[in-house]
Amino acid sequence: MMKKKVVDHRINWPVTILLIIGCVTIFFPLYMAVIIAFKQPSEMTNDIAGALSLPSAFSFSNFTEAMRVTDFWHSLGNSLMLTIITVILTMLVHSLAGYAIGRSMARSKAYNFVYLYLVSGMFVPFAILMMPLIKQTAQMGIANRAGVVILYVVFYIPMNLLLYTGYLKNIPLALEEAARVDGSTTWHTFWRIIFPIMKPMHATVAVLTALAVWNDVMTPLVIMSGTGLNTLPLAQLNFQTQFGTNYNLAFASYLLALLPILIFYIFCQKQILNGVVNGAVK
Repeated sequence: MMKKKVVDHRINWPVTILLIIGCVTIFFPLYMAVIIAFKQPSEMTNDIAGALSLPSAFSFSNFTEAMRVTDFWHSLGNSLMLTIITVILTMLVHSLAGYAIGRSMARSKAYNFVYLYLVSGMFVPFAILMMPLIKQTAQMGIANRAGVVILYVVFYIPMNLLLYTGYLKNIPLALEEAARVDGSTTWHTFWRIIFPIMKPMHATVAVLTALAVWNDVMTPLVIMSGTGLNTLPLAQLNFQTQFGTNYNLAFASYLLALLPILIFYIFCQKQILNGVVNGAVK
């Protein structure tokens, strides 16, 4: 008789404890933000028990006032516009660049140099580029939302190029060779065959780019300063300098800024994991 394989169900307590500590570390600040956002200023106390206690009545007055003070809908529209346009352009431009460079690296060392040169851009701090960018965008007349979008497309080339070229290694060359035999050009092969196959990586690039654009403060701050246009993070920064001591209003404003991208991430987290795993270099 064959012996049954015994499965060890012991709990890895060190890992479990670390996971619990990590969950509490993440959950506690979020709990505090939600509770304080629904409280009235009169309910705020200096002791821990008072800070952790639930509000006497859940009211949305803080959220309504925060939306009015930060011009929430206008700032939300600017953030959505910048994010959507940037995501679309990055998927189109960076996937095409990744295909052109990735498929040519084996034929020419020059493309290897171009690839390393572009990818190395992710190690350049933004602070070094900030002052030249302010002057150049002002001289070129693009110190506006269009200039911010252009800079985002340039800034995210290194990471997205790395992801697309890595994912491209999982696509067999036989598909392109068969398309060429049928008379397809390189341009049509990319858009009709390769681009649709890259759908999981498109989802990953879209989500990562959207998160980066949505949470960015420095680029809109230095480029759109003085134009009267605010994104949600920039509105939060201006709000903090004016109403930083009103914690109830401040936390309500932060939750409003967090809510759209949180909903977006919840619906797209599967695509992030699939794309990163499939895009790993073998």
